[in-house]
Amino acid sequence: MFFLTAQFWRFVIVGFTNTGNYYVLFLFFNNIVPLHYMAAHIVSFLISMVGSFYLNSYFTYKIKPTLKKFLQFPLTYIVNITVSSTAIYIFVVLLKLDENISPLLASVLAIPFTFVISKLILTNE
Repeated sequence: MFFLTAQFWRFVIVGFTNTGNYYVLFLFFNNIVPLHYMAAHIVSFLISMVGSFYLNSYFTYKIKPTLKKFLQFPLTYIVNITVSSTAIYIFVVLLKLDENISPLLASVLAIPFTFVISKLILTNE
């Protein structure tokens, strides 16, 4: 099972780090700039995705980042942004949860999907 591997737990550590970066950016764009919560989510997501690529390359999968993999890496986040954006919408609009907390809950839902897809793209496994 993939969740018992050291690689998966390194991915989780990177995920927590990246989620923290994303969340700080989200709060900045949502509350200080201010952007609409969904625009703040997308902008923060795109910025944090770059950091995630390098952290996952060096720390999680221990590979050398390449331009080709950097250009392919956003494909790993198509599922992530779809799952997280849908979840944020459901949490905020349908369940009436706080728009500042909903992105954290949505991020947790997307972790397993992102692990499997990023492993496929970055390591060809």
